[in-house]
Amino acid sequence: MSAAANRLCEGYFDDVTALMRRILDEETVPIAAAADKLAGHIEADKLVYVYGPGGHSNLASQEIFFRAGGLMHVSAILDEGTLLSSGALRSMAIERTPGYGKIVIRDQRMGEGDLLILVNAYGINAALIDAALEARSRGVFLIGVNSHKHAIDTKPDHPARHPTKANLHDVVDIAIDCKVPIGDALIEVNGMTERIGAVSTFANAFALNCLVIQTVARLTERGIEPPVWRSGNAPGGDEANAKFIARFAGRVRKL
Repeated sequence: MSAAANRLCEGYFDDVTALMRRILDEETVPIAAAADKLAGHIEADKLVYVYGPGGHSNLASQEIFFRAGGLMHVSAILDEGTLLSSGALRSMAIERTPGYGKIVIRDQRMGEGDLLILVNAYGINAALIDAALEARSRGVFLIGVNSHKHAIDTKPDHPARHPTKANLHDVVDIAIDCKVPIGDALIEVNGMTERIGAVSTFANAFALNCLVIQTVARLTERGIEPPVWRSGNAPGGDEANAKFIARFAGRVRKL
């Protein structure tokens, strides 16, 4: 690797870690409030739903679902419409389609007393806002993870926006700011018009894992050891997970 390229990677590392430090320092209050809600839900043996409508936002819902060290009570909504595996351009078109998010939430049959985490770094797309509005109309408690600045600074007439022009952080009960800058990519390279090195996956994953960590800490303080997944590729993983499979197999749709 050339010295110049290595400096770019070092700059990327510095920028990513600085952004995660901002989340850690500045989002203490909303993450703590969200962890209180999750802990109460899991103590009552209720599922926690997570949905990331948008091509790479789906990675956020997968980050804390069926994941080593992840809570077994998490149920990811992995709708085929916006998954990149169904086609990248198709995914982008569907996440911009008004009404689509409503269909996804209705299909989950969530209602009063349920809890849903909505994750989309940009915080504006039509499927995301429709999912939030439909869930709210059904009495679902909403936690949102998005970049407030990215949403606020995106023009009202952007083609991805919901007809209401709403931002995710304005329509949820608890809003966690993942701090992603406009455009997502961070690194400027001489000779390149566009920046490279996206940060949203790091930001969303870090915020969500902090939420999981704080939730588990609260539960253990109450004398409760919540069930978490062990990697099936680790020694004893299959045996450890098998103790709980029957408890969740009929409840978590994508298990």
